[in-house]
This record gives sequence, structure tokens and C-alpha cells, in this order.
Amino acid sequence: MQHSQNIAGFCGSLHQYKRRKTSTVKIGNLYMGSDYPIRVQSMTTTDTMDTAASVAQIQRMVEVGCELVRLTAPSIKEAKNLENIKAELHARGISVPLVADIHFTPNAAEVAAKIVEKVRVNPGNYADKKKFDIIEYTDADYAEELDRIREKFTPLVKICKEYGTAMRIGTNHGSLSDRIMSRYGDSPLGMVESALEFLRICEDEGFYNIVLSMKSSNTQVMVEAYRLLVKTMNENNMMYPLHLGVTEAGDGDDGRIKSALGIGALLEDGIGDTVRVSLTEDPEFEVPVAQKLVARYSNRAAHQPIKNICSPSNDWNPYDYRKRNTYEIGNIGGTNVPRVVADFSLNNNTTPTDLNEVGHIYDVKLDKWHMADLGCDYIYFGKNTINFMLPNGVKGIYDATTWNLLTDKTNNFPLYTAEEYLSSSMLSSAVNFIKLTTEEINNELIGKLSTTENVVLMLDSKNQHALADLRNVFFTLTSKQLQTPIFVVRSYDTSNEEEFMLHASTDCGSLLVDGFGDGILLSDSKIKQYRVNQIAFGILQAGRARITKTEYISCPSCGRTLFDLQETTAMIRKETDHLKGVKIAIMGCIVNGPGEMADADYGYVGSGVGKITLYRGKEVVKKGIEKETAVKELIELIKEDYKWIDK
Repeated sequence: MQHSQNIAGFCGSLHQYKRRKTSTVKIGNLYMGSDYPIRVQSMTTTDTMDTAASVAQIQRMVEVGCELVRLTAPSIKEAKNLENIKAELHARGISVPLVADIHFTPNAAEVAAKIVEKVRVNPGNYADKKKFDIIEYTDADYAEELDRIREKFTPLVKICKEYGTAMRIGTNHGSLSDRIMSRYGDSPLGMVESALEFLRICEDEGFYNIVLSMKSSNTQVMVEAYRLLVKTMNENNMMYPLHLGVTEAGDGDDGRIKSALGIGALLEDGIGDTVRVSLTEDPEFEVPVAQKLVARYSNRAAHQPIKNICSPSNDWNPYDYRKRNTYEIGNIGGTNVPRVVADFSLNNNTTPTDLNEVGHIYDVKLDKWHMADLGCDYIYFGKNTINFMLPNGVKGIYDATTWNLLTDKTNNFPLYTAEEYLSSSMLSSAVNFIKLTTEEINNELIGKLSTTENVVLMLDSKNQHALADLRNVFFTLTSKQLQTPIFVVRSYDTSNEEEFMLHASTDCGSLLVDGFGDGILLSDSKIKQYRVNQIAFGILQAGRARITKTEYISCPSCGRTLFDLQETTAMIRKETDHLKGVKIAIMGCIVNGPGEMADADYGYVGSGVGKITLYRGKEVVKKGIEKETAVKELIELIKEDYKWIDK
């Protein structure tokens, strides 16, 4: 069956962890590929012309474990100064490989390739300048364009081959050339073809010391593009290593959750040989995040075998997002957004004010409830009971034996074990939750599910390879034509909030990217309840499954940045973080400007020293605004579109 071949094309196994086999790339004294550990890298935020600042920052990055350092080289002068930076690093006994980041300037790339161990080129702007023009190309016209690119790109390839310099061909979703956009559209296929055009030129020149990447700020697009690239490479007997990253992920929780979701989804299926987490923070803070992501896979191949393996059906396409069809029960399943369940089962004496931590604010003086944007939908109380009414819109879930004793069953629902569900003939006429692990899915349970349409599964996995194990159950139910909604349950025992965030984002968010999951329940006894709730909603937002807050697409800063990105991002957040569903891109320069904003509603882009350009979508609205007034101008633009509300 063709579809099965497509799936096998991106992943060696959907059920057994197996790292994708790649060739080895040599980057100075560092080797990269499947025979070596997954490498962690980052990028400087200093001015490349400032040798002292760049060297000091690189030293800090290396001290926390950075194995590969990228610096921007926007012109020949920066490219030449890489030699001074390298010399000073060697004088300090630091031999970390350096990567020159190139956009628009082939001549700078050719200089840098003779100095550093690796160059990164963006095929979207190495030989093109994006104008957002739609051009109809004949095949002859297109071939002529490829010849033009070959002429511009070949000199760099020959230098890299002569000097032993590695190369990353790094496609960015937002900076696809007008030529690629005109033929392939704004799509993962266009991203893949953009890289392959440059890759074919390298191979024609006998140059193979290459790494590839497919970055996007949209996690769905990013995952689909990498999968499609792997499939295409496998079909053409190509085994190049892959660099993973979610571009413009942002800062704080958002940047970490988004990165873990996109990067983790690929690492889970054995894809990826080097990782960079792009945060709008100093680079030394990126490295530990990447290390935590990568550490989960050091011994993953030893996981317990997944039982009752089921192959995916044609309803699942790993290269094109489609939400799994489920029947609708109240506000669960169907076209509803995924729901968030808060776990209060260990809280033996819950009071109204305890619900403040899960987004339902109780005003003691007025005896009144207020719901925040991150208000959970359900609360699981287990065997405990409460002596107050829940706020409107929130439902309680109780263990079945406790639920049977409740007088109010209208807003409260039972949670059965698999055994209880199979033996019970007295179920709720509204909603019945069943808590079970993947190992408890059997023919008897499936048989009863096929006769009941008011059941929601609360599904957890004990397998170390949990994502694949959980995904297998979704495959199983689909193969049986069951549309039972599933809430993904993940319990952790960490003492590290960031680790909890990264693991939950990978496990739950990766399923969301594949269209799986009608709700999530996260728990960790060592993490505060309000943080668990925030992270749960953050995962749904990063997976594009439920938008509950303003979304910021912000680049991680580099030597090209024309203003203090961290300070500006914080300032814009302060003024706009109440605009639910509005997407604002904050870009330090034109390289990461109109293209990388992708699907943002508004863009705030550095266009000169102290100057800002504002965008509505991809359209320039105001140019050359003084940075002192630019945030105010952005707010006025949002007001013009009637998307502004007062706090």
C-alpha cells in the first residue's frame, strides 16, 4: 500500500526506537552523525566585529557544554574577523568548531569558508532577494534560474571541498524564495525542494560534508518538513545528518515548550543529529535546555517492547496535519478544542481559593468566581469530595465509587478503571471517563467501547518510549473504526520544573502535531499546581491546538540584531499579553523579518540602527519609526484593525 511506504520512508520504526542511520560529517575535530552522540550547539548574540565580547560569550557557551558555535557574518568584514575570534579562542585553549551564518552575501561565505570549520547557507536568500512576487515560470525559465543559482553557489562549494569545511544547507520556512513559493507554495514540499536544489549542486561537485535543516516557527510545518526531507532522501539514497531547531521560538515557557514539541517529536522517531534551541535569551541559557532534550535518548533503544502493535491507517498522514475524528460528548471531542484537566486527587481538603492556581479566581469578599484565560475545564478529585459548588464551566471528575455517593451528578462525572468499566452495567448517562494504561487495551475493552458513545479514555503509558506507545493506541482505535475521545495522561516525578516542561511538551505536544488527543492531564507532585496548569495550556498553544493567549514569534538575537531584543520583547509583552489569539512577531533584523514572521498578524522588525518597520501580516505599514515610539505605533496599528481590547 502506497501510504505505508510513505510512513516507512520517514521512520525506520513507529514502535521501536531506532536512530536514523546517517553518514558522518567532519566539522574540525568534531564528528557528527548517527555513529556519534547528538550534538548541542548555539549561536552568539554579540557583534561579530567585537572580538573580545564574542570570545567571552563563546567561552561561557563552551563552559556549559556547547559543542558547536555559530556566528553571523553578514558582510566580508565580519567574515574576516572570524579569524581574529578563532585565534583568540585558541590562545585561551578553546578549540570549539565555529560556524559562519550567511544570508544574502556569497562573497562573505567564500571568505568565511577558508577560516571556520563550517558555513551555514540559507537557500532562500543566498542567491535571491525575497520580494513576495508571484511569478509564473515556464520549465525553461525555471531551469535558467537554477543555472543562475549554480553559478553563484558553486564557488563556495569548491572552497569548502578544498579547505575541508563542512556546510549546513538550512532552509527556513519564512524565507523561501519567490521562485520556490511560485512553484511549490508555502509548504513543507517547497522547503525540501529549496534545500535539494542546493544539495544537488554540491553532489555534482563531489562535495558531501553536509548537514541539512528545515526550520520553522510553526511546529506542525517544521515536523512535517523534516519528515518529508527524510523520506525524500531515503528514496534517493541520501544519508545526510540533520540539524534540528524551531526557529524564532521565543523566550521563557513559550520558547522551551515550542522547542521541545518540535524537536522532541523528531527525536522520538530517531531523527536528528544536532540540536539548537532558539530562545530570545543569552545563548548560554539555550545549551542546558538542549542538553535536557537530548538526554532522554541516550538509552532509549533499551525500552520495553510495545505490545499489540498496530500499523497506522490511511486516516493518518505524517506529512499533512489532520485531526483525528472523534465523536462529541458535551465539550469534548468532535470539533472542540482539547480540554485541560487539573489533578487535585492528592489535595485532601480543597477550598475555593485552591482553584486560583488553575485559572478560576475566587473572590472571598464577593463570594464570586472569575475565570482567567488559562482556566482548566475539568478537575479530577479522585476519592476526595468538596463542600462548595464549582464555578460555571468547570466539571468535576471522581473515582467511580466516590461519584456514586454524590448528590450532584449533573456537573460531576465518574472515572472508572478498565476493570470497573468492563464489569459495570450502571454508567453515567452523560460522560464516563476510563483511566487505563496502554497495556490494558484489549479486545474485550474495544468490544465494549464499540457499543458506548459517552466514554472518554484517560490514557497513560508506563513504557519509556511513551510517545510511540500512546500513538499506537490511536492507531489501534482508528483501525477498529472507534471514534472514542482520548485524554492523554502523563505523570512525572521530577524535581526540575524545566525538565517537567520539556518532557510533557514532547510527550503530549508531539501527539497534538499528529492530530491526536482531545485533552491532557499532567501531574508532578514536586511541581506547583499553577505551573502545571500554565504548561498544559502552553503545550496546546504551541501545538496549534488551542489558542488561549497572545503568541509571540521572536528571534533569538545575533550580531545582526539592531536593538535589544530581550528588552523589547519584554516591553511588547507587557503591553499586549492580554490580546488573546493575536500573533506578534518581534524580529531583530530584516533577515529574520517578513519571511520568518510566517503567519503572524503583526511584525515589529529592526530596519536600521534605532529604526523599526511595522508589518501587518507580510505588508509593510510604516517604515523608519523611531524605536522610542514604535511600541505605541504598534498598539495603534492593532487598534486600527479592531483587535485591541483594554486590559
